Amino acid sequence: MSDAHSSHPASTPMSPGSTHPPSNQLEHLFEVAVFASRWIQAPLYGGLIVAELLYAYKFLVELWEMMTHIHKMEETVFMLGVLGLIDVTMVANLLTMVVIGGYATFVSKLDLESHPDRPDWLTHVDPGTIKIKLAASLIGISSIHLLKSFVDIANENPEHVKWKIFIHMTFLGSAILLAWTDKIMQKKH
Repeated sequence: MSDAHSSHPASTPMSPGSTHPPSNQLEHLFEVAVFASRWIQAPLYGGLIVAELLYAYKFLVELWEMMTHIHKMEETVFMLGVLGLIDVTMVANLLTMVVIGGYATFVSKLDLESHPDRPDWLTHVDPGTIKIKLAASLIGISSIHLLKSFVDIANENPEHVKWKIFIHMTFLGSAILLAWTDKIMQKKH
């Protein structure tokens, strides 16, 4: 009879000041460590912020080159330069989405409720939304690369252009499948 009472959680002795029985304390500590491990990602997001600063620097260098050589540039070269600036901007947008959305989803809630510049999309961000936004950004970046190839088609290897189209279509198909899957998942919830 005493064995039956000792296996019952209410009769398990507890250490002073603890709300968990000793057998569950180890599990609780492990769960706390698992939850705290999300902070391992914080330096990764910090690194992406540094990458975004480098992209801003690259943008400014390319813009300066265009400004100082504008009078010597042919229209095609100028258009390629502008498309390059758009490409850098889109990659920076992608980095911003990953940093803000990823941090808010996986590391810690951002306390921006009263901030006037708080992005609207942040209110309904989740891993599915981030994936779809990333896919859409990749399609945009791929579109710019494809457009650059079409603008400078005379200097492009036709085989490379075919691969760029194939990769773009793969991104497009993946984004459609992700959005469709997310829609199905939302209906189930």
